[in-house]
Amino acid sequence: MRSGLHEARTAACVGWDGWGSVAEDMTLQEQYDEAMFDFSQGDFVGAVTKLKAVLAQDAENFEAQLALGMAYYRLGDYAAAIAEGHKAEKLRPKEQLVHTNLSLFYMKSGDKVTAEHHGLQARIAGWRAENAAAKAGEAVPNASGDPELQMAKPKPPEVKVIRMPDKFPDQPWKKK
Repeated sequence: MRSGLHEARTAACVGWDGWGSVAEDMTLQEQYDEAMFDFSQGDFVGAVTKLKAVLAQDAENFEAQLALGMAYYRLGDYAAAIAEGHKAEKLRPKEQLVHTNLSLFYMKSGDKVTAEHHGLQARIAGWRAENAAAKAGEAVPNASGDPELQMAKPKPPEVKVIRMPDKFPDQPWKKK
C-alpha cells in the first residue's frame, strides 16, 4: 500500500499536482528514485511514465535510459525495449550491461543471431573492464568479491587418502 507522501511525489514527478499546476519541487534524482520504486513494485507502466519524464529533462541520463528499456521489456513490448536499449548504447557503446540487456531483448523477440552478437559484445566489455582493472592494479571485478557473483567452478576431484599400516606382515621368503 502506498503512502500519501508517495502519491504526492508521484504526482509531482509527472508534473501534475492534482490542482492544475506543475509541481517542480522534486529533483531529477528524486524523480528517478520514484520511477525505480514503481519498477520495484511491479508498476512498469508508472515507471515508464516517470522515466520518460526524467529523460525529457535530461536526455543524457544513462541510468534512466537503461531502466526505461528494462521497463518496456517487463511489459512485454520487446520492440520498444530494443529501441530504448539502442539509445542507451549510443550513450555508452562499450557498457557491458547495455549489451547484456540488448541480448536479452533480442532473444525474447526471437532474433537469436543479434542476441548472440550482443552477448559477445557484453563479454568483450567485461574483459575490457577486467583488463583495465588489472592494469590499474585494482581488484578484478567479481574475481574475489561476492561469492554469489562468482563463475561456477568444477568441484576438485576427491582425493583418496591411503594410510600406511603400522605393522607389515611377516615375509618368510626373505632371509634374515
